Amino acid sequence: MSMRLWMPAFAGAFLFTCNLTRAVTIAENFSADPLASGWSLHGNSQLFNWDATGRRLDVTWDSSQPNSYFCRPFGPVLTRTNDFLLSFDILLHDIGPGVDTNKTFTFQIAVGLMNLAQATNSGFIRGSGFQSPNLVEWNYFWDSGFGATISPVLISSNSQFSSGGFTFPLELATNTVYSVTMRYLAEEGRLVTVMKSNGVPIGPINDATLGPNFSDFAVDHLSVSSYNDAGQFPGFEGSVLAHGWVDNFVFAAPPPVTRVAAGNAPGSVQFRSTTNWLYHLERTTNFLTWTAVSALVPGTGGDMTLQDTNPPPGRAFYRVQARLP
Repeated sequence: MSMRLWMPAFAGAFLFTCNLTRAVTIAENFSADPLASGWSLHGNSQLFNWDATGRRLDVTWDSSQPNSYFCRPFGPVLTRTNDFLLSFDILLHDIGPGVDTNKTFTFQIAVGLMNLAQATNSGFIRGSGFQSPNLVEWNYFWDSGFGATISPVLISSNSQFSSGGFTFPLELATNTVYSVTMRYLAEEGRLVTVMKSNGVPIGPINDATLGPNFSDFAVDHLSVSSYNDAGQFPGFEGSVLAHGWVDNFVFAAPPPVTRVAAGNAPGSVQFRSTTNWLYHLERTTNFLTWTAVSALVPGTGGDMTLQDTNPPPGRAFYRVQARLP
């Protein structure tokens, strides 16, 4: 997969242009069978059912079942250096303790972003707190005595948790539609969550923030997730059984090249890069053929400059080429 970004900028006799690619965008309202449009099932498929009449995804979150996901890939892997947005609607018909009467404390239901290869690994255990890497999630915990809790969270590749994401007591009413919007702001290392019911904000929801020692995360799928409740601290085991639906997913991430401008030297281009992408500069004088004029370099997640070290006399046109490894 490759992308080019164009925008007009001038430097001396050189015209720089960059082809503006669209952001990665997914919109899903479940008006057609989602399994025919890129979604897939993992784990217990009986927990997810497309309601063709209601045009939504019916969900059972049952922590007695294996880890189960209804998910869709969104393209390039996203990390802590990428801005992105996820929004969805959710309604709960009921929620409470699961079928295991020995697990009386609360456990979460979840919607968010995950790394599918790791989430489907047999060693992925959400309940332990240290064996569930690479997640960006909206979590809701029913009230088992400490107050119902909404908890946006980011979890790193080595299972470090973001801080500050617990908002309680904040109980969701059953048979009520809630709209959830989550924005991750890469420069601030902050996940901002806004929830509304009938257009009226609830909360506010505490932001989840990355601490100074937070390493990174790598996510590649949208997911409605029903986690198994194994691995919890003895004596504090929780569980959940909930029924409801989700609908109206919107996911967006910016293109891999942004903030393009002419560099300080002739034949140079400055831009904002993204990790997990490779970049080089191309030149043309006639728009018929393009020539690579810089080395292929990995993105840093910050500002970068690429330069043509041997620019031709007269006018030339440049573009930044971005591709996945």
